[in-house]
Amino acid sequence: MDTFSYQYTVGSVIFGFGLVLAWKRGYVGLRGRPLRSLVVLVGGLLGFAGLQGYLEYGEMTEAPAAPPLTGSPSAAGEVTGLDYAVMGLYFTAVLALGTWAGRRQKTLDDYFFAGRRFAWWMIAFSLVATVVGSYSFVKYSRVGFEHGLASSQTYLNDWFWMPLFWFSWLPILYFSGVGSIPEYFDRRFGPRVRAGVTTILLVYLVGYVGVNLFTMGTALHHMLGWPVFGAAAAVCCISGAYVTAGGQSSVIVTDLFQGVMLLLAGVAIIALGASYLGGLDDLWSHLPRSHRRAFPHFNADPAFPGVGVFWQDGVANTAMFYFLNQGTIMRFLAARHVDDGRRAMLVVPLILMPVAACVVASGGWVGRALVHAGALPASVDAKEAFYVTTRLLSAPGLYGFVLATLTAALMSTIDTLITGAASIIINDVYRPYIRPSADQRHYLRVARWTALAVTICGLALVPLYMGFRSIYAAHGAFTAAVTPPLVATFLLALLWRGFTSTGAIAAMAGGVVAILASAVWPDLVTPFAHGVPAGDPSAPGLRQHAFMRALFGLVVSVTSGVLASWFTRHRRPQVLDGLVAGTVSVAIERYLGRPGIESARRCAQAHWRPATDLRVDATADGLACVRVTPPLAQALGCQAGDRLYISDRRAWLGGFRSAHVVVDRVLPPDSAGSMLIELPEATAKLVATSVADEIRIEHHYGCDDTTHARARSPVNPSEGRRRQLS
Repeated sequence: MDTFSYQYTVGSVIFGFGLVLAWKRGYVGLRGRPLRSLVVLVGGLLGFAGLQGYLEYGEMTEAPAAPPLTGSPSAAGEVTGLDYAVMGLYFTAVLALGTWAGRRQKTLDDYFFAGRRFAWWMIAFSLVATVVGSYSFVKYSRVGFEHGLASSQTYLNDWFWMPLFWFSWLPILYFSGVGSIPEYFDRRFGPRVRAGVTTILLVYLVGYVGVNLFTMGTALHHMLGWPVFGAAAAVCCISGAYVTAGGQSSVIVTDLFQGVMLLLAGVAIIALGASYLGGLDDLWSHLPRSHRRAFPHFNADPAFPGVGVFWQDGVANTAMFYFLNQGTIMRFLAARHVDDGRRAMLVVPLILMPVAACVVASGGWVGRALVHAGALPASVDAKEAFYVTTRLLSAPGLYGFVLATLTAALMSTIDTLITGAASIIINDVYRPYIRPSADQRHYLRVARWTALAVTICGLALVPLYMGFRSIYAAHGAFTAAVTPPLVATFLLALLWRGFTSTGAIAAMAGGVVAILASAVWPDLVTPFAHGVPAGDPSAPGLRQHAFMRALFGLVVSVTSGVLASWFTRHRRPQVLDGLVAGTVSVAIERYLGRPGIESARRCAQAHWRPATDLRVDATADGLACVRVTPPLAQALGCQAGDRLYISDRRAWLGGFRSAHVVVDRVLPPDSAGSMLIELPEATAKLVATSVADEIRIEHHYGCDDTTHARARSPVNPSEGRRRQLS
């Protein structure tokens, strides 16, 4: 079996399972909105299959290779004053933008989830900036130089998870009120499992901060001659400053900017390579046919086997990134509506991730075409393909821009890691066990200090990493030991009511122990290796079966969890409602305080007036109270206790001038103004520029008369939604 057939056979099972669950809950069907969802999902799968099938099997012509050049090109070279000026301007802009975006932080909900008010396109672009790290440019340019378009396999297999994420995990995540991944495990299983997940994720996130700082320091050392630790410290100061000050709002806005810059940098490298060779057709024809295939060989090369890439990146790492990465989860929870989260998830794998694949591997693809055309010698080291290619193609100033975006790739990853680690420390350690009853101001102050401490800890790890000969191999081994057990435990928790807390502990512990044992005895992985050679037998065990260890860990973890659950006591079914697939309606009812409709949304525009007697922090999670006139209440289908989303009418702001509020009461019928809302003055300043401007008002989740007739007593506005986060 070849890689294409294998990936789409196994991947279609994952996709089909999620689609069946969505069909049973009415999310997909044969008419109306469910039909549109079905067409999008199946169309996306067929689109990726068609693209990768053409690359793998299509007929293509190849330009004759030019006589090879001799010599050993160096990535080092003179960096001009213009390059430094461009870098300085870029960093100043990022710092200023991040500081400005984080001005309005009053609660933990603001700091970690940006007030849950941003539009889908801001979430989507910031997610791409997060996934494209500085290591991505170096790593995938190397892989692209050696294997060509097969390096994109990692970025083009996310779609298999789309139905499961869209319709099972995202609504549960959004409506359950959890603020962190460990909190979900606590509510699903109890404090023992939460403690284990908290420990694993904190070690992973803080260690990953150090790895990224070390990576950036090493890259700047090779390209600019800066000391490794000094370069890491400089980047650390910039990222730490705006993250500590502004939290998730700063992260989203700066990552939106940096995501656009990253895409521009990758496109610029491809455009410069095409211009150097005479056009895009020449660039394509000079890329050898072996480098235009969508997949590497199924199992021949232990350093890059197609089946191993699928299980490690397409299954374990993709599930970890979208379902369990705290930074990613916080990004989706910053969306103003669950459908905005779905739109972001649609655009990311369908459009932005393929573009990101071109961005991160552009140096390697273009470098290989330049070698084939005789513009670079064949002796180019694959590890330096990105540096050599950009040095050859870039003029002064443009090279500084490429360096700046390379650093931006680090900052857009590290800021997410910092906020993710700080969120877990506050929500899963400090609040439950140290200060469970402090006010929001105290938690916000501690959150800022925690973000700063995480940044410093990451920087402190850089000298330790400098002592390793291959930090990437060490970090990869650690990731392989952690990711499969966590992914297996989570999927069983989400999809199987009968999965117990003992089973969760067995799945995590059994998987970690088995993977660590396979590092000592790599032959344990051989039965799961699909014929992939172990590698150099003289190499350490961690380097043997490096890719296939993910499948081994998944199988052991699932088996351990299932067996342990069969022999242990289950929790009461009602405790699990709202936390497992198929119980979203219960989660919505708890979120609203009454039954609701997930897809319902009513919008209106209205004038506003300030009211000095309304509180700006009337609810437990810091929401302001408002009053509406009867015509506006009728247009929105809202009543006392309902939550509204108010915003500036300019859609291009992406929700930056917006807020969630709670209806205190509906004004008497004789109140002045037909479509009018009364706001606290502080809230009005956040949304509108002047009293003459109309604002946009939205009522989400359950706005029809039937829903109100079934509803229980309205939520007391002084208490607000009883979110676990608060």
